[in-house]
Amino acid sequence: MTCNNYDIVIIGSGAAGLSLALKLADHATKIAVLSKFALTEGSTYYAQGGISAVFDANDSIESHIEDTLIAGAGLCNPEIVKLTVTYGKNSINWLREQGVEFTEESIGNGETKLHLTREGGHSHRRVVHAADATGKAVSVSLIDRAKEHPNIYLCEFHNVVELITSKESVSGAKRVIGAYVLDSKLQQVKTLTARAVVIATGGANKVYLYSTNPQSSTGDGIALAWRAGCRVSNMEFMQFHPTCLYHPNAGSFLISEAVRGEGGKLVLPDGSPFMHRFDDRGELAPRDIVARAIDHEIKKRGIDCVYLDISHKPEEFILSHFPTIYRHCLKFDIDITKQPIPVVPAAHYTCGGIITDSFARTDIANLYAIGEVASTGLHGANRMASNSLLECLVFADRASEAILSCLSSIPGPPAIKAWDESKVSDSDEEVVVSHNWSELRHFMWDYVGIVRTDKRLDRAMSRVELLKREIAEYYGNFRVTSDLLELRNLVIVAELIIRCAQLRKESRGLHYTLDYPNTDNSKPPQNSILIPENYNP
Repeated sequence: MTCNNYDIVIIGSGAAGLSLALKLADHATKIAVLSKFALTEGSTYYAQGGISAVFDANDSIESHIEDTLIAGAGLCNPEIVKLTVTYGKNSINWLREQGVEFTEESIGNGETKLHLTREGGHSHRRVVHAADATGKAVSVSLIDRAKEHPNIYLCEFHNVVELITSKESVSGAKRVIGAYVLDSKLQQVKTLTARAVVIATGGANKVYLYSTNPQSSTGDGIALAWRAGCRVSNMEFMQFHPTCLYHPNAGSFLISEAVRGEGGKLVLPDGSPFMHRFDDRGELAPRDIVARAIDHEIKKRGIDCVYLDISHKPEEFILSHFPTIYRHCLKFDIDITKQPIPVVPAAHYTCGGIITDSFARTDIANLYAIGEVASTGLHGANRMASNSLLECLVFADRASEAILSCLSSIPGPPAIKAWDESKVSDSDEEVVVSHNWSELRHFMWDYVGIVRTDKRLDRAMSRVELLKREIAEYYGNFRVTSDLLELRNLVIVAELIIRCAQLRKESRGLHYTLDYPNTDNSKPPQNSILIPENYNP
């Protein structure tokens, strides 16, 4: 059994985790960054759109704040929104210092400036991007910088089994002291100790049958924090991106919001537009409205998909703005310079998560959460496009400030028991894992998707409770594998989504229910908060 001692363990290697590691690296001697798969297999790498920040002279911080509050449907924390938006320009400049090359445009006399695009919910052009592969540019640059730093240890194929906590002898308060971690290559569970642990594992969108996210988005950090005793909130607000490529062989491929921002039109199979019938903003309405409109048209007309048409734009414009999308669609004989793109909604972003304060601190001492895994108050009931990578950068900065202010005073962890596998065996029934995984994602899509009802939620909860018992029995008898850990975490996330959805007796933002189709404006809007001891006494 291997034991590794670190100053800080960061779980997750996306924009949030790597940014934090780089901000801490000159001040802490041993930082572990754990990646469940390869470093480039997180959601950051696949993000197309960009990062929202105010650079245009005609734009303003106040306007960005207002747009974010409107998209969040009354549940954003105004102070957190102001904090995040205010850091926008500094965050972009920091990324440029790390080597990220954003798309620029000529302003004459040989000078250039950042090219800004516009996406749904934004009243101005304020999305900084690297063509249509912003996440890849950010991810590669941060990975390269992290590899260069001697104090950062990048650990690929390391999947966290459980957080390790300890109670203070006097106050009885919990603090995190490390984690049990499966090294998937060695098939060995390691014990990692740390003065501080940061969860930066991303979202939970693979809980649904159709998702734009990579396979890694299984809600691991949310489940880990929940089992450790952290509150979660607003899990009912799962954002469905309106436009995922619809093709039997395409897998999960996102068609960036920027396509609509640059004039792309949503049309029916006969070529007729329809978004004007749902919102005056048309294609630039917030994602929840566009996704519901597409879902409505598909179900009403019995069609497989709708189409996103940008072919009316000049070919040179399309090739320069959307080279990745163009090349990918061409693999399926779809030439977006001449043809519309078949699209359907798919699960895209987790707006709720682990409750944190403005410095990314959770309910457990020395445990932090940043990025999509956290519920900071920025997004409220619906995330506005391209605010997510900004949140990663801002709260990495805030977490670094909080950690460095107290790191030297945190006592070393006490002795930790090694992981015990003496009473388990290798599984001879892997089909149980694959079957339960499939069942879970199917009923979440059918019953807890874009449109919900009380009856559908009750049906989903009955199935979750059954699956939880089966998975717990399996987990107790067999050695852990990465697939089993993901399934165990995913069923917890499914339960949290359903429980939050059952608490909300209204439609608001991303949560739409036929039983309560209107927003309840008779009282101030409330966050849906779940407390572990109420469900795990």
